[in-house]
Amino acid sequence: MARRSALSIRIVEGKNLPAKDITGSSDPYCIVKIDDEAIISRDDIIGKVCITRDMLAEHPKGYSGWMSLSEVDPDEEVQGEIHLRVEVLGSQGSRRLRCSVLEARDLARKDRNGASDPFVRLRYNGKTQESTVVKKSCYPRWNETFEFELAEPAGEKLCVEVWDWDLVGRNDFLGKVVFSVQGLEAAGQEEGWFRLWPDKPKPTEDGRRGSLGSLQLQVKLRDETVLPSHCYQPLVQLLCQEVKSGRQDGQVHLVTLLDETATAECRQEVAINLVKLFLGQGLVKEFLDLLFELELAKPCEPNTLFRSNSLASKSMESFLKVTGMPYLHFVLGPIITRVFEEKKYVELDPGKVEIKDVGCSGLHRVQTEGEVIEQGRQHLQSYLGELLDAIVRSAPACPPLIRAAFRQLFQRVGERFPQHQHAKFVAVTSFLCLRFFSPAVMTPKLFQLRATHADARTSRTLLLLAKAIQLVGNMEPAAGRAKETWLSPLLPALQQGTARMRDFITRLVGTEEQQGEEEGEGRPPPAVLKEGLLLVHKTRGKGPLLAAAAGKKLHFCLTGESLSFGKSPGAERIGAIALGDILAAEKVEEKSFGSSHVMQVVYLATGGQQETAYLQCKCVNELNQWLSALRKVCGNNPRVLRSYHPGVFRGDKWSCCHQRDRTGLGCDRTRHGVTLQDWSDPLEPAAEAQRLFQHLQGLRDSLRDKYWELLEPEHAQNGPRGEDAALPEGLSRLLAVLAELERCHGRAEPPRPPAPALLRLQT
Repeated sequence: MARRSALSIRIVEGKNLPAKDITGSSDPYCIVKIDDEAIISRDDIIGKVCITRDMLAEHPKGYSGWMSLSEVDPDEEVQGEIHLRVEVLGSQGSRRLRCSVLEARDLARKDRNGASDPFVRLRYNGKTQESTVVKKSCYPRWNETFEFELAEPAGEKLCVEVWDWDLVGRNDFLGKVVFSVQGLEAAGQEEGWFRLWPDKPKPTEDGRRGSLGSLQLQVKLRDETVLPSHCYQPLVQLLCQEVKSGRQDGQVHLVTLLDETATAECRQEVAINLVKLFLGQGLVKEFLDLLFELELAKPCEPNTLFRSNSLASKSMESFLKVTGMPYLHFVLGPIITRVFEEKKYVELDPGKVEIKDVGCSGLHRVQTEGEVIEQGRQHLQSYLGELLDAIVRSAPACPPLIRAAFRQLFQRVGERFPQHQHAKFVAVTSFLCLRFFSPAVMTPKLFQLRATHADARTSRTLLLLAKAIQLVGNMEPAAGRAKETWLSPLLPALQQGTARMRDFITRLVGTEEQQGEEEGEGRPPPAVLKEGLLLVHKTRGKGPLLAAAAGKKLHFCLTGESLSFGKSPGAERIGAIALGDILAAEKVEEKSFGSSHVMQVVYLATGGQQETAYLQCKCVNELNQWLSALRKVCGNNPRVLRSYHPGVFRGDKWSCCHQRDRTGLGCDRTRHGVTLQDWSDPLEPAAEAQRLFQHLQGLRDSLRDKYWELLEPEHAQNGPRGEDAALPEGLSRLLAVLAELERCHGRAEPPRPPAPALLRLQT
């Protein structure tokens, strides 16, 4: 049994933010912090929003709304844990309270050097004692013991505070732990790691509340308890049997009930769960074929096939994203890079054309509107031609599973509309172009094609290119021109693209024999999980692989087999680290290299010795993406480390905890389970089954009612049948399986409640 938590955050917009610049405005951005994680910012802090776990628990479907910013109090910005041993010694009449301060980890960084100078202050019964100051460390080790005379009766509390010592000015508060001495008397001794808590928040004046502006947020926390996989086998087997049995005339299929009872808000999530579950069972092709058959059995028109947000449409869209991201990058990567690098002005709408001067000094003239539009048409036609060339050539590189799914769709639609053979081509392009290629062109960052969003000019170019590929996918360019007449200059290119797209679809859905003959023409690209330029930092013990690369930028590429590196993307690989040899991927303290964007990859070298590579990313977002990708592919390695050193070993000691043993245990715990969620996440059948169970758990009555409504629509006005009415075998088994899973959750030992978590957004 495992406890999982997933947090999704969308920062929509802000309003009424105060001006921080001399221009009378601000350049705002947000920092997201979890569990009171403190971040030192050299920019002006406007304010923060705090969201507790309890607040999110009150909104199981997620919170959406405006929240006012409040001031940032340094005494509330704490993080980390302290290792203490507290005990009561002596006999009645001469008892002592002893507190051993051993060490601390992951303390807040309060100084500009990216560290702190921590010391401990103990308060009890009006007396105060302090430890020594450990310079420049967020992982200090004191190993000091303090004693107090135990007051009678023992009503006072022992307060252990951690402070950052400053030579000039007041010391910075790092957190505290408070012990009840009465509880210690009963236990005798208490030892362990204790989370540091902030000081009591100061009261906020009502007049000040809201004066810092507000943020519009969408936040959802999903806590789930995943049972052992064998508990979900009845549910998985039932769904697999339903898919294998196919559609039967006169009966309401279980998948139809799932589609009809799913709300528009949760249909996307249900679709992705079902796709991943059947991918793990090897039945995703059969599942999609069943959805196509059920969808086509409904009253429908050939020109509007799969345009609604039905379970079939959402499942096929999710299937393409889960299985086709490497293929998408292979097709769109070069053209997206070209558009971003060239930054050419492209506009065809006369209402949005910007007139500018052209020519050299002294010979300036103003371009006419027609010249600007013609120049934009040439640029856009060039981009569209390159994109269509890439698509047409990509048939052999398209994953076989995707080609098989499109082949089924092509055949089903052709059989359903024999008089409209055009419809089967539109059915394929409605998914491939309108729901896959076009959204990725419009927002490449969301599909990991770019690290950042496009600027205004590039975004407009991408929008026009996405619109063009949509018109080609519609297979009727003239229809698009009727809605937006300013697209008429592009009509010849669109008509030619439509003919090429039709030929491509014919080749894409060819028979398996034809597909085998194409294998020599092109191979699917290797699945690249993450790649980019990283700076290799020079430090002792970096390993022979990177010995000659210290201080240089190399191109690193993470695949399903290894982390390799070379001088440039197309250059020969200099070396590689097998995924099975990677022991940890963690952040490095800012003070180690003067940057907060450095990660360390701990691995086993050829000789079996443990080595560490220190690699600097260009920003915190890229750092988190690299850490997440590495952790996902290496998290199940049997030799992963449980602790690590966030600093570096320089001279004769670690910079983080000042240990002198280079091979000693780390001073902080590793975070293998902390990852970012994306489409390339590994399949987890038990987790997907649990999410389906959570969705279906509250729909048992709805499933029964919807069954009778679909079976006998002419009698729907008589109301739903009673609970004793006979149900089909599939639905009866599903209800029984859901009841048994509910009992399994009830019998399972409840997991230890997680520590209260805070989500802070600092602007």
